[in-house]
Amino acid sequence: MLLNRFAAILVILAVCTSMFAQTKPFDTARMDTGTLACDNFFQYVNGTWLKNTEIPADRSSTGSFQLLGDRNTDVLHDILENAAKTKSPKGSDLQMIGDFYATCMDEARLEAYGLKGLKPWFKKIGKIKDGKGVMKTVAGFHKAGIPAIFNFGASPDLNKSTMNIANTGQGGLSLPNKEYYTKDDDKSKETRDKFVAHMTKMFTLAGDAPDKAAANAQTVMKLQMRLANASRTPVENRNPKLSDNKMTLADASKLAPNVGWETYIVERGAPAVTDINVSNPTFLKEVNAMLSDVPAEEWKAYLRWNALNSAAPALPKAFADENFDFFGRTMSGAKEQQPRWRRCVNATDNTLGEALGMQYVKTNYTPEAKKRMDELIDNLMAALHDRIMHLEWMGDDTKKQATEKLAAFGRKIGYPDKLRGYAGLSISRKSHLQNLLATSQFQIARNLKDIGQPVDRSRWGFTPPTVNASYSPQFNMITFPAGILQPPFFNFSADDAVNYGAIGGVIGHEISHGFDDQGSQFDAVGNLRMWWTPEDRKNFEERANCVVEQFNGFDVGQNLKINGKLTLGENIGDLGGLNIAYDAYQRSLKGKPKPADIDGFTADQRFFLGWAQVWGSKMRDEAIRQQVLGNPHADARFRVIGPLMNMPEFAQAFGCKLPDKMVSPKPCKIW
Repeated sequence: MLLNRFAAILVILAVCTSMFAQTKPFDTARMDTGTLACDNFFQYVNGTWLKNTEIPADRSSTGSFQLLGDRNTDVLHDILENAAKTKSPKGSDLQMIGDFYATCMDEARLEAYGLKGLKPWFKKIGKIKDGKGVMKTVAGFHKAGIPAIFNFGASPDLNKSTMNIANTGQGGLSLPNKEYYTKDDDKSKETRDKFVAHMTKMFTLAGDAPDKAAANAQTVMKLQMRLANASRTPVENRNPKLSDNKMTLADASKLAPNVGWETYIVERGAPAVTDINVSNPTFLKEVNAMLSDVPAEEWKAYLRWNALNSAAPALPKAFADENFDFFGRTMSGAKEQQPRWRRCVNATDNTLGEALGMQYVKTNYTPEAKKRMDELIDNLMAALHDRIMHLEWMGDDTKKQATEKLAAFGRKIGYPDKLRGYAGLSISRKSHLQNLLATSQFQIARNLKDIGQPVDRSRWGFTPPTVNASYSPQFNMITFPAGILQPPFFNFSADDAVNYGAIGGVIGHEISHGFDDQGSQFDAVGNLRMWWTPEDRKNFEERANCVVEQFNGFDVGQNLKINGKLTLGENIGDLGGLNIAYDAYQRSLKGKPKPADIDGFTADQRFFLGWAQVWGSKMRDEAIRQQVLGNPHADARFRVIGPLMNMPEFAQAFGCKLPDKMVSPKPCKIW
């Protein structure tokens, strides 16, 4: 999406897109009881499952998130197969999702269509003579949803969260982030070489002679290196203050006159813009220089690549296979491409997710789930309120601000109450690529209309079947889609201990994001404002640094360690979230008889078993590397080990004590 990273920022529980119908709240058969709980709790809880589980050939990882996602995908598959066979009124949800899916599945039509959908773009690219021509084409690309050079769109004002503002940010890279271009280790160099080889193959498939294709690939790499060097690192991107650079359009034009902002905005069909947030001025200055000193022929190669790369999954098989070979196999470690039907289900969910999702919730979500979630959220909110009020390191003024923010939290559960619909969007069975472009243009045009308009807090960033959860600091809002409200995360048949450890930990994680290193810089209404006293902020940062140093020491193999600064927000979310979930569970027991042991485990022990089960995960080496280098979430092993080794409640439940590995000699505690 063409949005500032902090404009509609979603602090997400896990980056996973794809469970099985779990019949037991906690299955002891998954455990490795030969491992001591106090030595490695992740292995203790998940060891037999890890030993017996093979990562599917078409995946780079497997685990609770992916397995539940697969179950949801099967449900969506049935919905789409039926929709594709049913004659529905033009413009209806069922017609659009049915025709979109059917066209995606029509491989013969896709092969026959070839590169026809890109030829108009190649023709426009061929006419470029100078920087102005580049920007005219870039504006067209952005209008169609094809990424190039930078990002532009509507997003909430960092300092006035109730209003949307135009925002531009760094972009234009094909590899995950800056450090893939700038690191000098052998593996990074190898990745860059393989990327150039991949681009060469794609240009060759598009009709370039071998020498020309190789030269074009080197040109694209050269331009992307310049963009990368001017970009921020993933760690730098976690600081919202760096992205707070609101200025007049006139000042933005002075900063980067070669962009031609006024012409670009007209070409985009955007409303009049008076103010714009330039999230990375240094990057924009480099873009300005490149529009002047990079020859038109080099820009042509760059833009042709962006068109090919963006469209690759919807192009003939040779292009899609080559795209998978690099991004799926080389970068992520998958051995095979996912079957066509699964790719088409995911494509429909990604583009027409509201329409498809509302069909999903008709049979896969109940009002009882929302009611129970509301009860759990209320209990965790109360637990965090108590913890804040009893913090010894925080003063009364900051406590007052913190509790006001907590009281202002919004929540979204299940699916949107207010539907946006797709009025004006036309989906047919002519071309999968054209359907993709049509949906992209529709969504982008709708986003641009938000510039200068009040923020609509009812909108969702997830589709209903998504197995994930999030917190938005600018909305001060937690979101739990219907897709995650299933075992092992949320289980109506589970004892409270397991549910509080699983979905309770998830809820606590998202609530804690409002008070992590990033979310804590936004106030109760979502404005970027330091509401802390200097002394309290210093105390917070000292405690946060404890978490940074702890995770910096976790070795994931391949000569890689977790980046404590990159993963700090998620690690604070886990540590704070699990603590408040435990408190909430203890509160729920007051006045009740002591819960009976189940499977030989006490209720307190089952709380921690529930958490560790959620993070049962197995990843290929390539996927681990990619996660460490750019993902703000730590490896799943340490999302279990990290927070628990800081909790005396865990040590007491399992009888752990120093020098056991699951007991930190320097425990971290924030919330």
